[in-house]
Amino acid sequence: MVLGKVKSLTISFDCLNDSNVPVYSSGDTVSGRVSLEVTGEIRVKSLKIHARGHAKVRWTESRNAGSNTAYTQNYTEEVEYFNHKDILIGHERDDDNSEEGLHTIHSGRHEYAFSFELPQTPLATSFEGRHGSVRYWVKAELHRPWFLPVKLKKEFTVFEHIDINTPSLLSPQAGTKEKTLCCWFCTSGPISLSAKIERKGYTPGESIQIFAEIENCSSRVVVPKAAIYQTQAFYAKGKMKEVKQLVANLRGESLSSGKTETWNGKQLKIPPVSPSILDCSIIRVEYSLMVYVDIPGAMDLFLNLPLVIGTIPLHPFGSRTSSVSSQCSMNMNWLGLTLPERPEAPPSYAEVVTEEQRQSSLAPLGVCDDFERALPGPLFAYIQEFRFLPPPLYSEIDPNPDQPTDDRPSCPSR
Repeated sequence: MVLGKVKSLTISFDCLNDSNVPVYSSGDTVSGRVSLEVTGEIRVKSLKIHARGHAKVRWTESRNAGSNTAYTQNYTEEVEYFNHKDILIGHERDDDNSEEGLHTIHSGRHEYAFSFELPQTPLATSFEGRHGSVRYWVKAELHRPWFLPVKLKKEFTVFEHIDINTPSLLSPQAGTKEKTLCCWFCTSGPISLSAKIERKGYTPGESIQIFAEIENCSSRVVVPKAAIYQTQAFYAKGKMKEVKQLVANLRGESLSSGKTETWNGKQLKIPPVSPSILDCSIIRVEYSLMVYVDIPGAMDLFLNLPLVIGTIPLHPFGSRTSSVSSQCSMNMNWLGLTLPERPEAPPSYAEVVTEEQRQSSLAPLGVCDDFERALPGPLFAYIQEFRFLPPPLYSEIDPNPDQPTDDRPSCPSR
């Protein structure tokens, strides 16, 4: 911009990440500089910054009030997260053109630092939707006598972090549904669908492993499919506006009558999408995995498994624990593995640990330096103390007896 002797007015942020993109979270300090370049001496009343974060919703609906009357109803709502103002040069009053209290800025480039803290309370993640948005920005205003103000606004991004390494987001999601097709007075066999995923929480770029079994006992050729959907919900004046968008999808093989298809970890990759927004009162962004059977000439059979798209990826230890427990559960569900009726007793403590090992465990053990550094302090002592303790007493009574399960009905003979 060129306004008289003001050549440029710019805003830059002090980015703390490698990508040099201004990204912050609740409680972070936002800092940066306002740069002013002038080609000659100017007199300034003030240079201010105004930082604000808010969520805003807006949409319109047409209404009929009679046979020849129509009107438009506006729905708007706004939530403010913070509103910060600061004066870098000058004073608060800008409504007069007096020459008192003016500051002289000489020709050249000048920088003025600013800094403010984001609230500690949870903030909504930056978002741009069809009927609303969550935005955060800093605006600089230069006021001079007898000139219009020079204004510049620059947005920055806020992520309200969602850690998927939590028990609720690491729990498997599963479901089963069945549908029987009818055509006039004839009824064909059912179409059944069972699906499961390892966990509820994922981050963009990850692939969801889908375990599913589709059984077609109908007379039609069906196609199993899966899709990730994003649902945007906007709330204003007691009304709700919803937008559903397809994010990613995949297609299985056609399944003829009497056939069964099994997905053993079929992968569906999550593209770069906005994280879930769950704590904003007027905007919600949610995700779901739909595993369904496309049935020609009839309503599809589908399962909706909820997803949460987070910002903190799965920890390697959490990944191993999740995959092991999930794989075990998958085997139990899909392969029909059961525990033996009378499990074999484990070996006795004396058979596993010799007297020499037990005595040596009571004295300090020589451990490599790396291990000592990895497990310092009380945690290392705790591990040493219980290293050779005997296992729990063995019992011939199974504390978790098998529960009877209903066999799935097979397709009728044709």
